Amino acid sequence: MKYLCQVWFDGAVLGARTKEEKAELGTASLNYDKALAESGHLIVAHALQPPTSAVTVRVRSGETSVTDGPFAETKEALGGFILIEAKDLNEAILVAAGIPLAKLGAIEVRPIHEFG
Repeated sequence: MKYLCQVWFDGAVLGARTKEEKAELGTASLNYDKALAESGHLIVAHALQPPTSAVTVRVRSGETSVTDGPFAETKEALGGFILIEAKDLNEAILVAAGIPLAKLGAIEVRPIHEFG
């Protein structure tokens, strides 16, 4: 079964880390992705640009509106995602717990809905 692990964290917390700490976190994240690929769990993983680079698109009554940034102001923002394959939710939780940014933020694990 596929699960989406959404990586949420406060950018200010990450921004307050030293250059060396950021580099260590980046290396740990890439190494974890490599380990997930080798174990057969990893489907795809990507980091996202900061929320300031986002736009929100809505269509109402046939009209499209675009606003800068995310819909809601929050301390934690979606910083990336990892799409994994796991036998069940318990295994997906174990995989999510190993994501290095789980130590700074939160990982939301959500099963993928398969259509048809």
